Amino acid sequence: MSAHVERMLRQLREMEDEVVREAREQQHRWHYRLHRGRIWFDRKTRAGHRQLRLGIPAFVWQGSLLSMLTAPIIYSLIVPLVLLDLWVSLFQWVCFPVYGIARVRRREYFSIDRHKLAYLNAIEKVHCTFCSYANGLFAYVTEVAARTEQYWCPIKHGRAVASPHHRYHRFFDYGDALRYRNQLSAIRSELRDPAPYHRRTLPRRSHSVH
Repeated sequence: MSAHVERMLRQLREMEDEVVREAREQQHRWHYRLHRGRIWFDRKTRAGHRQLRLGIPAFVWQGSLLSMLTAPIIYSLIVPLVLLDLWVSLFQWVCFPVYGIARVRRREYFSIDRHKLAYLNAIEKVHCTFCSYANGLFAYVTEVAARTEQYWCPIKHGRAVASPHHRYHRFFDYGDALRYRNQLSAIRSELRDPAPYHRRTLPRRSHSVH
């Protein structure tokens, strides 16, 4: 690995550490704690949240008519999203053992907890649940695709790529034929245990709020 790549990976790890620190500071700032995968607010904070809940009639009245009209289009995506989820999961369960790639732990990419917040009404909770699922799914699919790419074609592109996945920086330079031929097996072998290059585990995902 080049010094440049090592430096970028170190910077990525530092950014991930900063995300962890920010999550801990957020817990202190908004008076909640994590215990056995659940989020607990103190009574005073939860009571304040209930007072800030906007009733559904008021929420609809204050909302945009055009936004409401586009809602069916947004939620129609649930069908292709679920199909994508099922198909990608089937792909990695069938193919990754053949390739010698460690499977992606799907649950690490999903955090469905916003619907438990007391200051959200029913409509807002549905919106938040849908967004949490969709973005978690995309992160999960990206990791499956990144591991697949690292196995089959770990070569950088000839031009700059916007927001490349976290494995991209380990790929061979575009045009570096010698390293590709000599080190392809080595970079594939990393996928048997991708933990050293996988994003660090953030505070445990939660699914309940009390």
